[in-house]
Amino acid sequence: MSHNTFGHLLRLTTWGESHGDAIGCVVDGCPPGIEITEAEIQTFLDKRRPGQSRYTTQRQEPDRVKILSGVFEDEAGKQITTGTPISMVIENVDQRSKDYSVNKDKFRPGHADFTYTQKYGIRDYRGGGRSSARETAMRVAAGAIARKIVPGLNVRAALVQLGPHEINRDNWDWDQVEQNPFFSPDRECVQSWAAYLDGIRKKGSSCGAVIEVVATGVPAGLGAPIYGKLDQDIAGALMSINAVKGVEIGAGMAAAALSGEENADEIRMGDDGKPEFLSNNAGGILGGISSGQPVVARFAVKPTSSILTPRKTIDAHGNETEISTKGRHDPCVGIRAVPIGEAMVALVIADHYLRHRAQTGKG
Repeated sequence: MSHNTFGHLLRLTTWGESHGDAIGCVVDGCPPGIEITEAEIQTFLDKRRPGQSRYTTQRQEPDRVKILSGVFEDEAGKQITTGTPISMVIENVDQRSKDYSVNKDKFRPGHADFTYTQKYGIRDYRGGGRSSARETAMRVAAGAIARKIVPGLNVRAALVQLGPHEINRDNWDWDQVEQNPFFSPDRECVQSWAAYLDGIRKKGSSCGAVIEVVATGVPAGLGAPIYGKLDQDIAGALMSINAVKGVEIGAGMAAAALSGEENADEIRMGDDGKPEFLSNNAGGILGGISSGQPVVARFAVKPTSSILTPRKTIDAHGNETEISTKGRHDPCVGIRAVPIGEAMVALVIADHYLRHRAQTGKG
């Protein structure tokens, strides 16, 4: 089993390596008649694109997406999906494989070098091959399509913690997320974050981050009991992103410190005659099924493992040695994980929407 495909009815298969000629994907199961253009997809890819500030890798990849199949121009001149597989490709144009040749026989601590070698007996040392976060560009492209499958769906994410520094949630402003290089919803923390990350970058080190994803417009009823839970699949999707080491839904780990009275999301009838929840500790999911509230998930990204500080390791021949990773790397890979988290949540919700419609006839 190849394990390069994600989803059930809406299926994403990605291909390509960090230093290959191109990366690409096939999105299968997308319903016909959905209007989509390369320009729409590019909007989301531009959020993830490297080299946009001094806080991300300076690899200069335009990440221009090209749709190869699965769309057609209708009589009104709009480009719509046909219901057949949608294939997309992005060329790699700024690889510097020589940056990695000096350490090609050494296992980089924190990377997948050792485990890939143990599993396959071979590895692509040029940026990690398939283990590189370069692959996630295609997830973002696919997520742009997934967003349009569920009517009224809106998926947004923000960086809520950089290293040990958290935002002030009282200052949360979604409009601010697109106004700073950190995707922070708290304008007041941007300056201190910049100073902190400048220090990290100048030392040749790195830091981690926490990203929060909020999906609104999620219909009630998505997900299934036991092995098809919506939160289960969201957790798995977010955990599949490179460098992610923790995921929580709603109150998450903090729920362990709450009493039953505090944690239970009470329900009343709203003025419009519809049920109204008084809190959202469950993150919009009860028993694995969406409640109609915003779906809220957070994920923690570890510090970038490629750092200049020498670290102890071994080489492919079993010799003990040291390594420092030179080249172009993100001092905080969590920054560019913001649009990736959005894409993965959108893909899961769209997949569950199609599964729900197939099982119940409701959509």
